[in-house]
Parts: sequence; C-alpha cells; structure tokens
Amino acid sequence: MRGKVVLNVAADALRGTSLLLVEPVTAVNLAARNGVGGGKSLVVADRLSAGQGEMIGIVEGREAANAYYPGVAPVDAYCALIVRDYVFEPPHESDPPAGSER
Repeated sequence: MRGKVVLNVAADALRGTSLLLVEPVTAVNLAARNGVGGGKSLVVADRLSAGQGEMIGIVEGREAANAYYPGVAPVDAYCALIVRDYVFEPPHESDPPAGSER
C-alpha cells in the first residue's frame, strides 16, 4: 500500500471502508523481494486495515463487491488479504498465459 484516499461524500455502502492507493507488484519485483511495485497505481477498497507499506492481495472486477454481500457497493477492487510472507515461483515458459486453457 502506498497511501490512502479520503472522500468528502461517499456511498452509504462504503461507510467503514478505507480507500487505499496501491501499486501492483511486477513478477520481477516479487522474485527480487525488493519492496518495489512497478505496476500502474489503483484505488482499492479495504476493511482489513492494511498499513502503509504492507503488501496486500486484491480482487478486481465485479467480484470485488462480493465482500459487501448481501449489500451492494460500488467497488472495482477490494483488499482481500494482507500478505505476511510468500513463496514466488516464476511461470515456466511451457505454461500457458493466465486465463487460457491448455
């Protein structure tokens, strides 16, 4: 997480939700464990209280609003977890791109 966003007026569904400014981490930087992001910044809804500089896992798209079920919230990205540690295994050249079938 790089910072926070503050709203003057917000949808009622977002009460108690923080908005974080985050920078996705590239595969190269994950492997290097250098704390650098490298991706394009985006705003993420957060109810887990992620702290400055912590790595988080996010859900994007329509599924991001599932965290507010049975209610409805106008979010496109949601902080689903706070990363404490990780093991990164780069994809093999023979692996198909994410989202494709073999």
